[in-house]
Amino acid sequence: MSSDASPAAALHPAISPLSFLLGTWKGEGEGGYPTISSFKYGEQLQFSPISGKPVISYTQKTWKLSSGEPMHGESGYWRPKPDGTIEVVISQSTALVEVQKGTYDAQAKTINLHSELVGNASKVKEISRVFEVVNGELCYVVHMATTGLTNLTPHLKAVLKKL
Repeated sequence: MSSDASPAAALHPAISPLSFLLGTWKGEGEGGYPTISSFKYGEQLQFSPISGKPVISYTQKTWKLSSGEPMHGESGYWRPKPDGTIEVVISQSTALVEVQKGTYDAQAKTINLHSELVGNASKVKEISRVFEVVNGELCYVVHMATTGLTNLTPHLKAVLKKL
């Protein structure tokens, strides 16, 4: 990319509708599940374009608010399609892998994902993720179903601000 080209020039047209996600987001979240104690955490998400490619690189890390000790991490790729569908693959630090499919609405700045596959998980059977940008903040909710709770049940939620 030449020095006079804008960063947007490197964006593949397929990821332009999700350009509102691009960048680094940081904030706090809370989690829980009927089988575990509730908890709070700090979090940072990063969505990065890959120059000339129709995908977005995704990384996430969380830490304990009290000590800064690392908690969880994941990374993957988001591939939006021109028809408003999206495919996502995420590998977690727990060795769990998600293949998600869903939809996005660029005008409403929302993304709805649902697992097609949850691999290498002994208990997790299904995961859904909903992302939404509201008043400049990225909000998300993760629901999960396990062998013990077969209905999707709230697990995580967070509100993040763009850095």
